Amino acid sequence: MKTETSALAQGLIRCHDCGYLTKIPAAGRPSHCRLCGSSLHDRLPNSMQRTLALLISAFLLYIPANIYPIMTVTQLSAGEPHTIIGGIIELIKSDMVPIAMLVLVASILVPLLKLLGIALLLLCAHYRWQVDAHKWTVMYRIIAFVGRWSMLDIFMISILVSLVDLGGIARVIAGPAATAFAAVVVLTMFAAKSFDPRLIWDSQR
Repeated sequence: MKTETSALAQGLIRCHDCGYLTKIPAAGRPSHCRLCGSSLHDRLPNSMQRTLALLISAFLLYIPANIYPIMTVTQLSAGEPHTIIGGIIELIKSDMVPIAMLVLVASILVPLLKLLGIALLLLCAHYRWQVDAHKWTVMYRIIAFVGRWSMLDIFMISILVSLVDLGGIARVIAGPAATAFAAVVVLTMFAAKSFDPRLIWDSQR
């Protein structure tokens, strides 16, 4: 019968930064990785507390990111501010449905799913749910990978602000929601980075 044991049980400790496995000497746990020099820990210190604090901050900022205008397009000194949802609706009215769907997925669904996914990971580790740890680890890696792609709106706005500046004729102005949205993306990236996925495996019998 096949049995699985952790690296720590086999006398190995993994560097969280570079992934290098170090043999634990008889004298005790090594303090630094031999490959990259980072501090070694059995598990990241205060991983769940830091992740929870970042997650709560991201949830709070997600509300103004979707309520306040993300940008204002002015033409001949007249303009109307648009929220993310309002921009999606305008794209649909302009027969640009594929772009509208792209913005919907990247700016609404992906950040929300990331927040919910990190919350589930925290609950799993805290309450020691008996789950398929391999699948949950894959989910964690997906969350960590797709984090950067949520910046699509911010990149688009920064490009438009730089390119469309014709004085009183046409201009694009970033709104307060842009700052909140960028903060949500950055906080979720930090939350995914601070969470130690090895905690999922610790909870399995």
